[in-house]
Amino acid sequence: MWQFWIDRGGTFTDIVARKPDGSLETRKFLSENPEQYQDAAVHGIRSFLNLQALDSIPKGMIDSVKMGTTVATNALLERKGDDTLLLITKGFGDLLRIGYQARPKLFELNIQLPTLLYKEVAEIDERLDAKGNVICPLDEARAREALRRSKKAGINSVAIAFLHGYLNPDHEARVAAIALEEGFGQISVSHQVSPLMKLVSRGDTTVVDAYLSPILRRYVTQVSDELGGADDTQLMFMQSNGGLTDARLFQGKDAILSGPAGGVVGMVKTAEPAGFDRLIGFDMGGTSTDVCHYAGQYERSFETEVAGVRLRAPMMHIHTVAAGGGSILFYRNGRFQVGPESAGANPGPACYRRGGPLTVTDCNVMLGKLHPSHFPPVFGPNADEPLDVAI
Repeated sequence: MWQFWIDRGGTFTDIVARKPDGSLETRKFLSENPEQYQDAAVHGIRSFLNLQALDSIPKGMIDSVKMGTTVATNALLERKGDDTLLLITKGFGDLLRIGYQARPKLFELNIQLPTLLYKEVAEIDERLDAKGNVICPLDEARAREALRRSKKAGINSVAIAFLHGYLNPDHEARVAAIALEEGFGQISVSHQVSPLMKLVSRGDTTVVDAYLSPILRRYVTQVSDELGGADDTQLMFMQSNGGLTDARLFQGKDAILSGPAGGVVGMVKTAEPAGFDRLIGFDMGGTSTDVCHYAGQYERSFETEVAGVRLRAPMMHIHTVAAGGGSILFYRNGRFQVGPESAGANPGPACYRRGGPLTVTDCNVMLGKLHPSHFPPVFGPNADEPLDVAI
């Protein structure tokens, strides 16, 4: 049976296939090519199996599909997650907006606050003390009213984060049960998502989970359906911490670094046979560049900030710079500038033959540092042309 290992990046999707005879083959596809296919990963699998775009994948052909994806990362960066309701203890409705009042750039005159992920917030009458004892009982009627109002407004995702809820989850659990009764599709509660002290980071992590999990669920369902909904095919996704999880357990809070984390693991496993255990990884993609360090064990962060959002979940310690092969070149204010805007995969750099802007990749092609022969003919409007050297 076939096995597929997929890295779905912002610009390219790389697939390694293990054929039934044990041989390996690799192919590369543009992550976005709406005229040709809806999803690069599924299209790539079909191409290996010599199937047409609308052909269903026969059952019994694929043993497993293991994937690292930037679906959650892109949704967070572009703020394209699901509309989310935040339920929080009365008096703390603006807590996540205020945050820790940190000023990374102390003398910045034009302070840009990050966009909040939740669409609505409702304060719930309830209160626990620092030991988890009930000070104010839960007002279930108020909670149900807030949930019902948001549900009527079209919100289907709810994040529940109460003060000291990690010590005594009874109030959060009861509100979650009410949300389920009211028909919410995604319910994230802080004592399950991040059962630790500090309401700000616990609340932010819970909101991220509620905001992104529906996106992931739809993507997982799409891939699973394309695979024929096959019960005999194991579908797994890379998590931010470097481990694989079953697709049904893939959560928003664990998906932010799904793609880059796979690069760290791949770097270490590639270097091991050669006897190297002190490594610096440099992973330059189309939209960003990731740098990591390894000195005998994986370095992980348990609290970090991604795209202006505080997260508390175990993830690989990776430094990301918003500059890659697709970074657009500008001439602004009398000087040359690279990025941070990226051409992505659609339209992509100018050499992709889709009318894109001048990018770092184009410069490397013109200078001969990138050889068109090393790239598959997947460019142009019909996805069948090589890189354009005569740009």
